[in-house]
Amino acid sequence: MQITMSVNDTEYSAEVEPRLLLIHFIRDNLGLTGSHWGCDTSNCGACVVWLDETPVKSCTVFAAMADGHRVRTVEGLERGGELDPVQQGFTECHGLQCGFCTPAMMMTARWLLDNNPDPSAGEIREALSGQICRCTGYENIVRSIRWAAEHEAADRAGAPGEFGDSVQEAAG
Repeated sequence: MQITMSVNDTEYSAEVEPRLLLIHFIRDNLGLTGSHWGCDTSNCGACVVWLDETPVKSCTVFAAMADGHRVRTVEGLERGGELDPVQQGFTECHGLQCGFCTPAMMMTARWLLDNNPDPSAGEIREALSGQICRCTGYENIVRSIRWAAEHEAADRAGAPGEFGDSVQEAAG
């Protein structure tokens, strides 16, 4: 079947089999390999992308279901050559180890901060609850997202971002 969708603000059209999963379309057809396919059961959450501004596990969505919709992957986070604050936070606060779950964690974090600019540690953990990181204890992931939240708040206020006390509290 013929499908057309916008992926990271670029329109793509392709002939696909109706059973092709969105994760496979993104990785195999488009060559965007930042999103990972990890478990075959939709339990790990390593494949999270946005479908029309909502995080979805792309292993549970057929590519045909995304026809006519907007998809955003981790490759679409940076804008104008600048890393998204979430990407910067993961770098600054060591929010990754092996990196397999990181792209999906970043996509969920970006969605969370777009909908809740000042989430608590508990709210961050709840937002990430459908995603598994086998390497970390999630502490640095939570710190990374708080770092991004604080720096975005500082940017909105016109002040330089600080690695403040609330980031340290977020770990607890």
